[in-house]
Amino acid sequence: MSRIGKMPVAIPAGVKIKIDGREVTVEGSKGKITRVFHPDIKIIQEGGSLIVSRPTDNRNHRALHGLSRSILANMVEGVTKGFEKSLELSGVGYRAQKAGTKLTLQVGYSHPVEFESPKGIDITVDGTNKIRIVGIDKELVGETAAEIRRIRIPDSYKGKGIKYLGERLRLKAGKAGKTATKGK
Repeated sequence: MSRIGKMPVAIPAGVKIKIDGREVTVEGSKGKITRVFHPDIKIIQEGGSLIVSRPTDNRNHRALHGLSRSILANMVEGVTKGFEKSLELSGVGYRAQKAGTKLTLQVGYSHPVEFESPKGIDITVDGTNKIRIVGIDKELVGETAAEIRRIRIPDSYKGKGIKYLGERLRLKAGKAGKTATKGK
């Protein structure tokens, strides 16, 4: 039995759950999320918790069991607390600006790069070099943060680019660093 899959998902007060066959809708104070699950996985609401079960011990069913339970737990957490990712711009002249739903980035290209925030995601800019991505769907928040980071991935020699807040980069020594130690 899957250790993650067999744990019930607790339903906090104020969260409404509607199970309609394969489709599960979770509604809370922050919003509403609907997701369609695999037809072999059974989701049952008992009392104040959700229970996920699988039909067999087949490898695919075992994998889907834990995955489905994790997705359900993230849906419940998303509508109650929400999810957040933070990005940081590091580099001379790198800055971010927010205008409406568009995020404008100046990250070393000859032109500013515009990024349209997807529906359900709120992007805020703190100062000129910090970006906060907030939403109720964990998958969408992470994907949006990855797309913004992909605009200018941090350089492995100088560390310039867009990185996650708290991300530690391993910088390479570079050409001058290698030759300085060889000659001595």
